[in-house]
Amino acid sequence: MHITATHINYFRICKRKLWLFSNGINMEQTSDTVYDGKLLQDTSYPQRNEKHTELPVTFTYSGLKLYGIIDFYDARKKVIHETKRSNKIEQAHIWQVKFYLWLLKLNGVEDVTAIIEYPVLRETSEVTLTDMDILELEKVLSGIRKVLESDQCPPVIHSKICKSCSYYELCYVAEESE
Repeated sequence: MHITATHINYFRICKRKLWLFSNGINMEQTSDTVYDGKLLQDTSYPQRNEKHTELPVTFTYSGLKLYGIIDFYDARKKVIHETKRSNKIEQAHIWQVKFYLWLLKLNGVEDVTAIIEYPVLRETSEVTLTDMDILELEKVLSGIRKVLESDQCPPVIHSKICKSCSYYELCYVAEESE
């Protein structure tokens, strides 16, 4: 079983989104919000683009293949930089970045920190990894595994974030037709 940083993010946001994504229903490619985020990442820090390459990181942990792609890693300063469009789901962003920090640690890269950058808001958020965070990530992996192994799609969560989700129409199609 493969678990990616996207799984970590979706687990924090919506188990239904996680289940749909994991079962091959991917709505992100049609999302203007996702396109906007990629464009923001590519244009916000042009000086990085000259030397910038995404860093894929993998590790097999308890029979799970863990995988993440870090937006930008400054190896000299040992800092991960993750660019996000908005801080509306900041906790999901933080845990996605903690997952990257953990992957690097599992691969023997110690003392790494991270910065989540919100260029539109002109804000940043520093992220570190603690032993308690690692225990929480282990619990999250177990929770993700349960969602992925389920034959049943989790229910709609009816949250205000749903309206900006790329899965919105899929989740609410039955309610709109009533």
